[in-house]
Amino acid sequence: MPTQKTGVYPCYENQFQIDKSGGTGEEATLVGIADMENFSVSIDGNVEEWKPFEHKGWVRRLVTGKSITISISGKRNVGDEGNDYINGLALKTGADATTTLVWNFPDGAKLTIKGVVSVTEWGSGESTAVAPLAFDFMSDGKPEFSAAAA
Repeated sequence: MPTQKTGVYPCYENQFQIDKSGGTGEEATLVGIADMENFSVSIDGNVEEWKPFEHKGWVRRLVTGKSITISISGKRNVGDEGNDYINGLALKTGADATTTLVWNFPDGAKLTIKGVVSVTEWGSGESTAVAPLAFDFMSDGKPEFSAAAA
């Protein structure tokens, strides 16, 4: 039985897969996205505030909703299934730009997110640069988190 990973780790040990069929993340339709170099995660919370008399002016708060956006950027790699799939969503709208992203963490945990893909950088740049590909993956509903096996 493999031991659970502990300690610090390089960011490249995070791995992302995209459902190239636009589906719900079935293993057979998940592919990696080649040549991605950077990612950032933003978790937004809807916070309700109120100021009851008994708290003498102090604010009470409760998180009542969440969303997550993962921004991923790298290089355009023609011929890679995942990279081609993301590139092909650049001009899509509605349900055609919806799919599932799976984030595999270094410790073995996994986050499966149904959401929308918004391509933000698409084949532009300096004449001597490698063409970029960047996108925001924005959650649509509650993600499913699977903790690492003990």
